[in-house]
Amino acid sequence: MGLPKSVVIYEVGPREGFQIEDGLISTNDKVKLVNGLSETGLTSIEVTSFVSPKWVPQMADAEEVLSQIKRKEGVSYRTVYLNIKGLHRAYQNSVTLDGVLMLTASNTFSKRNTNKDIKETLSTIPSWIQAYKEYKIPVEQIAVMAAFGCNFEGDIEQRKILDILRRTVQMAEENGETIQKFKLADTMGWANPQQIKNMIYTIRNEWPQIKILLHLHDTRGLGMANAYAAMEEGVNEFETALGGLGGCPFAAVKGAAGNIATEDFVFMCMELGIGTGINLDLLIENVSAAEMIVGHSLPGHLLRGGLLRR
Repeated sequence: MGLPKSVVIYEVGPREGFQIEDGLISTNDKVKLVNGLSETGLTSIEVTSFVSPKWVPQMADAEEVLSQIKRKEGVSYRTVYLNIKGLHRAYQNSVTLDGVLMLTASNTFSKRNTNKDIKETLSTIPSWIQAYKEYKIPVEQIAVMAAFGCNFEGDIEQRKILDILRRTVQMAEENGETIQKFKLADTMGWANPQQIKNMIYTIRNEWPQIKILLHLHDTRGLGMANAYAAMEEGVNEFETALGGLGGCPFAAVKGAAGNIATEDFVFMCMELGIGTGINLDLLIENVSAAEMIVGHSLPGHLLRGGLLRR
C-alpha cells in the first residue's frame, strides 16, 4: 500500500511507562509530565489506569492526577480500565472513554494480568457491552494483547488471533455494535517485520473495513522495524511511549521491555516525510524531564543522539 501521509500517535508513557517503575512517582511529577506532553502537539495521552493499588501501587493516585492536570483543548486524556468498576471510575473523572473489548491471546498472561483465562474473558464480553451502553459509549474497538507471542507460551498462532477476533466481532454485532478498529499489542516484544506484515494482510483480507492500531514493544530491538513494516502496509495509528518507557509488570521481562520511543518514532516519520503534528524539540524536553522523574536513563535514542540539523 505504501507509506501513509500522516500518522496518529497515542502517547502511553505516563500510564504504561510509570507502572513498571520500582519507586513510587509523586503525583506532582506525573501531573507536570502530562502537562508538558500536552504542549507538544500530541492529541492523545494515556494518563493513568483504574486498577487495584494492591497489584499496581503506582496507579493509586489516579483520581488525584486527573483532577490536577491542565486539560488542553484538542488533547484526549485516556485511561485504562480492566473491569467495570474501573470503567465507572473513569467515567466519573471525565476522561475520553473508548468502547474497547480487551482480550489476550495467551491464557497464562491473561491469568496473570486479569485473573481470567481467554474463555472466561470472552464470557464477560456481553456484560462489557451492556456497561458501555449504560454510559452511551459505542463499542468500536477490540484490543488483543500478546498478539504476536508470549514469554510464557511462546509463539501465538495467527489462527488463534483470528478466532478471538471473529468471536468478539460476532458478539459485538449480536448486541448491535459495529467494530471499527482492531488494536494488536506486541506486549512482550515477540513480533518481527514479516510477521507484522502477514498479520495485517490476513486481517485486511477478512475485515477490509476495520482499521488497525499497533502497540509495539522494543524488548528485543525490533520495535521500530516493526513500525516501519506496518507503515509500509498503510497502518497509520500507533501507541508509543516517550523515552521508550513502559513494559508490563506481569510479562516476566524487566530489562529493556518498553514501548517504542515516541520521539524516535516521530523522528523516523519526519525523515520519511510523514506528518505527525508533533513539535519534536518540545517532545525531547519532556523525555529529559521523564528521565529526571524516574531517576535513570531511558532506552530512546534521540535524547542523546540529537536531531539532524541540516
